[in-house]
Amino acid sequence: MKFKNILRSRFGGLILFGFIFLAISFLIRTILLITDLQNVDLSFIRFIQIYSIGIFYDLVTISYFIIPFTIYLLFVPDKIFNSKIHRWISYVFFIVTIGILVFSGIGEWFFWEEFSVRYNFIAVDYLVYTHEVISNIRESYPMPAILLGMLLVSGGIFALVKKNFDHSIHSESRFVKRLTTCVILWMFPLAAFYTINKSSAEITKNTYSNELAHNGIYQIFAAFRNNELNYNSFYQSIDDKEAFTNLRKLIKTSNSEFTSEDVFDVSRKITYPGDDKKYNVMLITVESLSGSFFTRFGGKDNITPNMDTIVQQSLFFTNFYATGTRTVRGMEALTLSLPPTPGFSIVKRPKNEGLFTLGNILTSKGYNSSFIYAGNGYFDNMNYFFGNNGYNVVDRKDFPDSEITFENAWGVCDEDLFAKACQVADSSYKEGKPFHNFIMTTSNHRPYTYPDSKIDIPSHTGRNGAVKYTDYAIAKFLREAKDHEWFKNTIFVIVADHCASSAGKTSLPVNKYHIPLIIYAPNIIQPSENNTMASQIDFAPTILGLLNMDYTSKFFGKDILLEKPNRALIGTYQKIGLLQNDQLIVQLPVKRTESFKISGEEQDAEQINPAELKNAITYYQTASYLFHNKKYSFKD
Repeated sequence: MKFKNILRSRFGGLILFGFIFLAISFLIRTILLITDLQNVDLSFIRFIQIYSIGIFYDLVTISYFIIPFTIYLLFVPDKIFNSKIHRWISYVFFIVTIGILVFSGIGEWFFWEEFSVRYNFIAVDYLVYTHEVISNIRESYPMPAILLGMLLVSGGIFALVKKNFDHSIHSESRFVKRLTTCVILWMFPLAAFYTINKSSAEITKNTYSNELAHNGIYQIFAAFRNNELNYNSFYQSIDDKEAFTNLRKLIKTSNSEFTSEDVFDVSRKITYPGDDKKYNVMLITVESLSGSFFTRFGGKDNITPNMDTIVQQSLFFTNFYATGTRTVRGMEALTLSLPPTPGFSIVKRPKNEGLFTLGNILTSKGYNSSFIYAGNGYFDNMNYFFGNNGYNVVDRKDFPDSEITFENAWGVCDEDLFAKACQVADSSYKEGKPFHNFIMTTSNHRPYTYPDSKIDIPSHTGRNGAVKYTDYAIAKFLREAKDHEWFKNTIFVIVADHCASSAGKTSLPVNKYHIPLIIYAPNIIQPSENNTMASQIDFAPTILGLLNMDYTSKFFGKDILLEKPNRALIGTYQKIGLLQNDQLIVQLPVKRTESFKISGEEQDAEQINPAELKNAITYYQTASYLFHNKKYSFKD
């Protein structure tokens, strides 16, 4: 009887809503668990933890969700509350709110299918860049059917609870009693705001289990709050002077000399014997090009037949790693040669102008440096970053209709993009200037659409077709480039921005960061394989080495062909790692550290090596220090 009386109180509708929210969240969590059942640590204890901690996060989310409704219920007088107008307003709000939950649940399933995580920073990006995202969703999924299903489910849920809901909108209560109820309800979200964070659900080293214990809606708001993490506040640190002293040892090379005695100044003079080569650099950064696609790395689907041939004619780096799981992370590493600092990529952060980039170096040496993108470069702040760091920007707005044979939500197809890159190169050649073109592809991205009749896999049938189309477009580009006068003096680079999937059983699955680096220049470089472990931060120094170029450097990376880095820096938004000597040190934003022994695709926990931990702390602490203290600028 007491419970029925509570449901019939002024706040009974919120309680009813809470039960529906918990039921939907339980269903979503169960569906996601079944989807990746083979990857989840599903012992009895873990099962209980996933659902118990999951319910806790659901309750936290509910407590935030209902705050506006509690304020309304606090102040609306009984006369209005018991009126017919309020009844219909309540119906609308209730149905819409349930609709949002159902829609969020459907979205979470698709998001999990793509990224194997609950909503996170990526979802925040999707909320910000609505044009591209909505177009992508419309092209990728049967939205009319999904929306109809959402409405039917929402309406069905409302029909089931309408009788109980009606009782809650015909009640009377005194203001003091309402205020007391509200204060009690507000105490929980207030306490959660200051004490609960994403890491509170880290129940195991199995990433899938941790993600299932979260709530997707909570994750979105948590991502808004934590778009940048202060290194010293969230991670293990050492004295800054000690960190920079160690960094100087880590980045010192045989052809470099520091320009200052100041331990905090990492500037050093890089010298090579002989004159600068003035080769052109055509960098093709391929969307989501995992190393596992290649035959050389065990790929069995034959979706990179042309690149499989190209690697035999190229300098091919077989032990190369992406620094992150997003395009902007790849861009950051390839241009800045800087470890992936926690939070948003520097590409997206404010005050990222005039940084020490490959573009600024080459532009100062007389090159035309250009960023060439198939879509709208305002996405992810790309145009601003490149435009203020030494690059001319060429994006979708610079493609007249006559130059577009095919496009989708993300931009023009790769063939059209490469044709534009040839135009830009021709223009620089006519000026008598060497060029560096940073080309970013988009075809290997959902909805995976591309021109018909180009390859033997139909458009819009999945990633394999998109990868094979990009492979076809790259081969066509290189063939056609041979007809241009600048070809013989050009270094072509093919590298991924990140892997196609970053999901794994551990927080940083090393094999999901393995990408190809191919340097093709038949008139300049002899074909060979290089097995040195390196990552995207080593790209810029290596290219400058191939150019035999003297320069002043602040780069964290090394010329792979001169000094073997034998380490890789990899990370997500919150977890940052150092891979070295078959050991992966992972730092988490709760001042906690994990260590794993790497053997193939297996990662087994092991004791932390103090020296490796110090190196991991050094790389990330100093990178964060230099950026935040404006010590990583091109001109001090």
